[in-house]
Amino acid sequence: MATKKPSAKKVSAKATVKPAKLYKPIIPLYAVPIYGAAKSGDAAAMKKVAAQARKHISEVTSALAALEKKMGSARK
Repeated sequence: MATKKPSAKKVSAKATVKPAKLYKPIIPLYAVPIYGAAKSGDAAAMKKVAAQARKHISEVTSALAALEKKMGSARK
């Protein structure tokens, strides 16, 4: 008895679902990149890393405040 081979399903480009971008890319802003920028002596690189660090600190501070607010309301 002959067996049939399973047919390969064709997937159109329209059927492909792209996941939504939920998170921003992670940029490590630890001492190493900061010291590396300072050591390079490149003023543009130092300004860029400093701006990224300030933005990151602002976002973390905001997220921490929201977390503390939720923790406070959860205790009640």
